[in-house]
Amino acid sequence: MTASENSNANSHDRILTGECFCRDVRYEVADAFAYALNCHCSNCRRTTGSAFKPFAGIVREKFAVTRGADGLLIYGDEITHDAHCGRCGSLLYSQVRNGAYVHVTLGTLRDAPSIRPTAHIFVGSKAPWYAILDDLPQYQEHVTQDGE
Repeated sequence: MTASENSNANSHDRILTGECFCRDVRYEVADAFAYALNCHCSNCRRTTGSAFKPFAGIVREKFAVTRGADGLLIYGDEITHDAHCGRCGSLLYSQVRNGAYVHVTLGTLRDAPSIRPTAHIFVGSKAPWYAILDDLPQYQEHVTQDGE
């Protein structure tokens, strides 16, 4: 089932496409992200090979792998996990929050989303060689509901 088929019938969300480096795995996601952040935790740095992972979160029902699902390498369990292409290793998404949300890695999107990251999280464990030079808020750990 595609993201457009998963979407609410009354929804007018634009559908974005994404893929891994080798293009074996492709996905669709509604351009209806709830949030977008830059994560600097050590796990995100290791899975991306970068200073941080820019991602956008969306309800699970608005995301669907459209090709290559059988070739995914799942790291974690059935409910919460990271999904990589089993061939090229690209990190495509993470299923989080008890399986209710998907964190799409923004670098794997073919289309530009309407959302942009609004904060840096887990800067308490950021790479010491990377300097954050933008004006986005920085949180030592995760963003909390009260903003602290």
